Amino acid sequence: MWNADTLAMIGVGTVQTLVMTLISTLFSYLIGLPLGIALAVTAPEGIRPMRALNKALDIVVNLLRSVPFLILLIAIIPFTRLITGTSIGTSATVVPLVVASFPFVGRLVESSIHEVDPGIIEAAQSMGATVPQIIGKVMIPESIPSLVLGGAIATTTILSYSAMAGVVGGGGLGDIAIRYGYYRYQNDIMFVTVVLLVLIVQILQAVGDRFARAADNRK
Repeated sequence: MWNADTLAMIGVGTVQTLVMTLISTLFSYLIGLPLGIALAVTAPEGIRPMRALNKALDIVVNLLRSVPFLILLIAIIPFTRLITGTSIGTSATVVPLVVASFPFVGRLVESSIHEVDPGIIEAAQSMGATVPQIIGKVMIPESIPSLVLGGAIATTTILSYSAMAGVVGGGGLGDIAIRYGYYRYQNDIMFVTVVLLVLIVQILQAVGDRFARAADNRK
């Protein structure tokens, strides 16, 4: 069974998985980064407490995070079709991946912002820095190492979500594992897809760790 066509299929599946993961991570951060900053800034101990807004954002994040990915994937099929014109394939899978991931990213960002030394923020406030200045020149720069580590965690989590999308024809290695490894009992293909997913996770995590160490100016 291991011929040129099989190897090409594995190669295409690997590329599809990487494309889905990286694009979904990008869009998740475009939404999740400002969301996480807003959660941290408007918290009771934040630099601009806004109880009602913080509570509303908190409810939205918790609500979306509480829905298992496979259920969410199926539940938003009409929305996915509206955005991409289809509910299967690589491009269609990006939509539920982003919807499932941006709340998780928001929490990671919120946690990273909360790790910033309060003394540094207080010093900026005492010098008359505005809220946008504190966010852009203190909070984000000081939390970059943690944000990078969070980015690696988010990317590997989104990768696992993309593999689950194979259940509904989402494309990538997960789809190959389901169609060939599970339905056709080709355990060798299942094994290879699992090994490739593990390798990708290890590489992404190692890259994230290296960038985080390089960005940490506290050492």
